[in-house]
Amino acid sequence: MNQIRDIALAPGGHQKIDWVRRNMPLLRGLEAEFSIEKPFAGLKIALSVHLEAKTAYLCRVLAAGGAEMWITGSNPLSTQDDVAAALAEGGLHVFAWHGTTPEEYRAHLRAVLEAGPNIIIDDGGDLVTMLHEELPHLCGNIIGGCEETTTGILRLRAMDAAKRLRFPMIRVNDADCKHLFDNRYGTGQSVFDGIDRTTNLIVAGKTVVVAGYGWCGKGVAMRAKGLGARVIVTEIDPIKGIEAIMDGFSLAQMHEAAAEGDLFITVTGCKDVITEAHFPLMKNGAILCNAGHFNVEVSVTDLEALAVEKREMRKNIMGYRLPNGRWVHLLAEGRLVNLAAGDGHPAEIMDMSFAIQALSARWLADHRDIEFNKMLLPVPPAIDFAVARRKLESMGCGIDTLTQEQEAYLYAE
Repeated sequence: MNQIRDIALAPGGHQKIDWVRRNMPLLRGLEAEFSIEKPFAGLKIALSVHLEAKTAYLCRVLAAGGAEMWITGSNPLSTQDDVAAALAEGGLHVFAWHGTTPEEYRAHLRAVLEAGPNIIIDDGGDLVTMLHEELPHLCGNIIGGCEETTTGILRLRAMDAAKRLRFPMIRVNDADCKHLFDNRYGTGQSVFDGIDRTTNLIVAGKTVVVAGYGWCGKGVAMRAKGLGARVIVTEIDPIKGIEAIMDGFSLAQMHEAAAEGDLFITVTGCKDVITEAHFPLMKNGAILCNAGHFNVEVSVTDLEALAVEKREMRKNIMGYRLPNGRWVHLLAEGRLVNLAAGDGHPAEIMDMSFAIQALSARWLADHRDIEFNKMLLPVPPAIDFAVARRKLESMGCGIDTLTQEQEAYLYAE
């Protein structure tokens, strides 16, 4: 029994999925291989990833490999109802709709877990956390899982350090073919796609404050600069702070940047990055948005408590009038702006990330009888290099190969 908004929306979802499939050559290749090899035959896969067209195509690829797919979203606002309907019409088990309440969101997570999955594909760690805290009796069915994002890996590291992680999880986000491209180029482009379609305002000439200079922050800052903005970076890591300066950006503390920014973008993975201490310092008309996984980086609670008036200015833009008379505007409820107000990362970027996911899941299936001595695992280097080579081939490019003499020179003991 699926739980979706409306099965009649399926034709639009099929159209979206067909479009991204045309632009995801790595997954197309894996779909052809998996259809023959059936690496997931007899296995159930529970997946919680932002449920839009690219994720849907990953689900189809895994299903082509023999998996029984149980699917939900990883954010209440990123599910696209037509895409969910298309997957359900195709015979996959789907529990997701756009705009879920917190209770509905958790019920959907629970539904896919109660199916008794063997492999977990998670984005943010909600599936794994619920398994351990609420459904520990199902952990024995799990061969292992894959985590897609920085925030999820932070949660896994905490569980692993506390000796609570009960099955192996592969750190997909840490693969070079994931974070170097998805986090940097994917986030950089998709964040401004979401901002632009929501605000219809120019970036050039504005001051953009980017909170956090990890790989996602680097991509956002680079794109803001390319669009003609002046960029201020805020950081807690002194090394990343120096890096931001040497990359040509200004560095400031948030209480300093608050008075200068026209557009604020948080990408830290932490909570309370922009709070009641910062809102009154902001310019009239300042725009705030978040590109971190959870809606805790811009403190919506503080903003709601501080505001003397609240007004919807435009779809996905909520205006808050502060006691000083100034208005600040929050995009997409402080949730992931690139997905809650856009279509997420470009298809070509997610082709690489989801190829890593698919191959890591197959690696787990192939090694199901191995007893691992640690629970948090890196992506096998062979998978990373295989994805990179497939990507280059899809781009019509090649790389040189070392001669025996060169190998001897480089790797001589």
